[in-house]
Amino acid sequence: MKKEENKLPNATIKRLPLYLSYLKSVKKSGQKSISSVEIGHALNFKSDLVRRDFSKIKAPGRKGAAYEVKKLVNHLHLIVNEKTEPEAALIGAGRLGTALLHYNHLRKSSPKIKMAFDNNPKVVGKTIAGVPVYHIDEMNERLTASVTVAILAIPAASAQMVSEKLSETGILGIMNFSSAYLKLPANVHLQQIDLARELDTLSFLIHFF
Repeated sequence: MKKEENKLPNATIKRLPLYLSYLKSVKKSGQKSISSVEIGHALNFKSDLVRRDFSKIKAPGRKGAAYEVKKLVNHLHLIVNEKTEPEAALIGAGRLGTALLHYNHLRKSSPKIKMAFDNNPKVVGKTIAGVPVYHIDEMNERLTASVTVAILAIPAASAQMVSEKLSETGILGIMNFSSAYLKLPANVHLQQIDLARELDTLSFLIHFF
């Protein structure tokens, strides 16, 4: 990426992987061109925000015309792969969190967990499976533009409050391992993973089907 592109706002940088992911699916469907209105509608962004982001990264296209999907995907690929490879932050370094960190150490694909947060003095300041653990109060200052995903491995009682703080930092996706049902802004994607509920479902299937 050229020097001027390094000056991109963090909020724009965080949206780039989301644009790329969506546009790759559009390209796969066979659609050749797309407007900022279509992109904004699909991702819950205002169309003028999409246009400003694309202007800042010098996306190929003419003012007032639709974007060519293939060229736009290729352009975003160059920027995302070089400068904004998605990374994840883990919230909660207890037993489940520690297990996730050790699994993360074995994964080769992204996003990989680059930092963890907790409030337990027994783990704060330590490194687990190569990942530093910071105090949860340091989230705002520690989270970088490349961290677009957060993984919640914390008690349900604190999950909503923490997820709201994460949303304010520009996080675009949250994987929630708690049993809490989170209410998030429309532009933050949620993946709910309740192990207890999944086990209950499996038990039901075994006994009744």
